[in-house]
Amino acid sequence: MKKMLIPVLGFISLTAFGQDNLVNQANQGNAAEGPGYEFETIIDLDATAVKNQASSGTCWSYATSSFVESEMIRMGKDPIDLSEMFTVRQVYIDKAEKYVRLHGHLNFAQGGALPDVMYVLDKYGAVPQDAYRGLNYGTEMNEHGELESALKGILDAVIENHNRSGVTPVWKAAFTAYLDAYLGEFPAEFEYDGKKYTPRSFADEVVGVNPADYVQLTSWTHYPFETEVQIQVPDNWTWGSSINVELDEMMSNIDNALEEGYTVAWAADIERGWFSLRSGLALAPDNWDMLTDEEKAACFEAPCPQMEVTQEIRQAAYDNYETTDDHAMQITGKVKDQNGDIYYIVKNSWGIRDNDYRPGYLYVSEAYVRYKTISVMMHKEAVTSHVEDLMD
Repeated sequence: MKKMLIPVLGFISLTAFGQDNLVNQANQGNAAEGPGYEFETIIDLDATAVKNQASSGTCWSYATSSFVESEMIRMGKDPIDLSEMFTVRQVYIDKAEKYVRLHGHLNFAQGGALPDVMYVLDKYGAVPQDAYRGLNYGTEMNEHGELESALKGILDAVIENHNRSGVTPVWKAAFTAYLDAYLGEFPAEFEYDGKKYTPRSFADEVVGVNPADYVQLTSWTHYPFETEVQIQVPDNWTWGSSINVELDEMMSNIDNALEEGYTVAWAADIERGWFSLRSGLALAPDNWDMLTDEEKAACFEAPCPQMEVTQEIRQAAYDNYETTDDHAMQITGKVKDQNGDIYYIVKNSWGIRDNDYRPGYLYVSEAYVRYKTISVMMHKEAVTSHVEDLMD
């Protein structure tokens, strides 16, 4: 996903120049004297504490790591704070190799996609946060701007190849050494709860989540429905696949998962003034561009009519770049307002930021999820029978 560089906050791969823009967008929609929404909880599933990706575009790692942590809780395991930066380190290395092999024709940035955590879990394992914080460069919170620029500079120098004698066999060792200086060396062995583990043994024996048990769904009309497709966004660097289903089917799968006790990893776009950190709401108000500033602000003070989001409207926003892979979060439940309209409980990774309803979380309208979802990931046992048939 886009590299979310929101200071002391964090899905996706947003570029550094978009940082101030995102903060301004996210803070639009101020609640007035107090909340005018009245929410009733429908589903509220267990999740670990809200984390802070800070000044790094690693929301994808935070969102899916949180998702894995919730899966452990669902499976009856003790919750563990997993190291997001261990995953980030391994992704940087593998992405770098593909970037060089493709002569630089790949998006090398901080962003990633939901399945990247599962990719690392399967290929390398996992470690607890205490064993790998990824903060060797001297700060208490993530700051990846310099790191990203330096890593990309190394790769571009390799590709430009001023030696005129072919790519050197040691570039990857040099790249990894630089990465190790910033984030830390690969934790080949560490202690957890009085026992020694490797990342592989920790993933297998303690985490116990099988990456093969998870599926990603999406919904676009430029692909045939009910087929396996690649989501065409810059941060899908592994070219990972998803099942393409109709919009109503995608929403049915989100609801089915939550009703069955499974949380959902969510990749989405952060749209204009619709996504309000201050209010703790993300909305898709009807006729937004026709509203006055006062009417727009009022939507965050009390319920207002939401868009009727069709497959065609959703596709058009993707085709014209209004919907991009901006952020990744975790859907942990549902609420309804006093009018009976549905909102999804969404755990963010921008720290415990105060708002009117649930600090560190947002309530996201059903219309917003229909309109701005890039993809969702869930356990295979959480999908509807229709999608289950597609997987057979």
